[in-house]
Amino acid sequence: MAQKFKDAFQKMAQNIPKGGGGGAGGGPGRGAGAAKAASRAAGSLMVAGGLGYGAFNSIYTVDGGHRAVVFNRVLGMKPHIYNEGLNFNIPWFERPVIYDIRTRPVNLQTLTGSKDLQMVTIGVRVLHRPDPNYLVWLYRHLGKNYDERILPSLMNECAKAVVARYNANELLTKREAVSAAISQELSARCNGFHVTLEDVAITHLAFSPEYAKAVEAKQVAQQDAERAKYVVLGAIQEKKTIITKARGEAESAELIGTAVKRNPGFMKLRRIDAAKDIADIVAGSGNKVYLNADSLLLNLLGDADEKFAKSVNGEKGWFQK
Repeated sequence: MAQKFKDAFQKMAQNIPKGGGGGAGGGPGRGAGAAKAASRAAGSLMVAGGLGYGAFNSIYTVDGGHRAVVFNRVLGMKPHIYNEGLNFNIPWFERPVIYDIRTRPVNLQTLTGSKDLQMVTIGVRVLHRPDPNYLVWLYRHLGKNYDERILPSLMNECAKAVVARYNANELLTKREAVSAAISQELSARCNGFHVTLEDVAITHLAFSPEYAKAVEAKQVAQQDAERAKYVVLGAIQEKKTIITKARGEAESAELIGTAVKRNPGFMKLRRIDAAKDIADIVAGSGNKVYLNADSLLLNLLGDADEKFAKSVNGEKGWFQK
């Protein structure tokens, strides 16, 4: 660029008209002085441009959460790691390379097989960052896009290796253990590339449609079996209830028969209780009753008790003709 400025000013100096027939002291000397002035101006402008270019390219800023390494055209990669802030370098001979050392996420979803040969789609999310002490090694071997070079293949391999140790149902019941195993294996592999893992988490876990249908059918069958078991238990309890009720009624009837045989006044007491209930119902009704008192068991002063007592004692009464 400085050479272009110099050539331009030289052309300007050549195009300046020389004095011809001017006053005393004019002529060729006056044109030569103008050419020299133009040449000096071009040189000054070139020097100023060079100084500005050098000043602009000799400093660079490293932002927060970043680090810089410097490539020298003569010596190669310099071993020093440059921290945040303003730093200096030699223009053209040195070129800074700035790395972002903050934690960044990477997501990977892969299809793999479980221990019982079920196809599983698993998604893994990894939070990673480069080791600031090995940025020179990273740039020399992997470049700035180190994460795109190593993490997809490592995440894929580690996820498939860990999932193959578990059955399909264990992937659901032991999800935390599966995530920890993937994190352990992936961290060990990434340490060889000087990449630090902050966290590894399983974000997605899905099975094939056939397996999902089989699991759903199994759950439905288990629920039906549990329901049938409770139906059987209910029937058994109902059977016991009926037997107990029948046994109680039989014992009650036997006790009533024994009580009647031993003391005929028991039936009179029962007739009095029944008459009270019937009298309360009839009294509360708005209808008029014209039935026989004996039919309603309300005749407590008649000879019904005597007839019943005779039947119990073996004489002719209600039950004997």
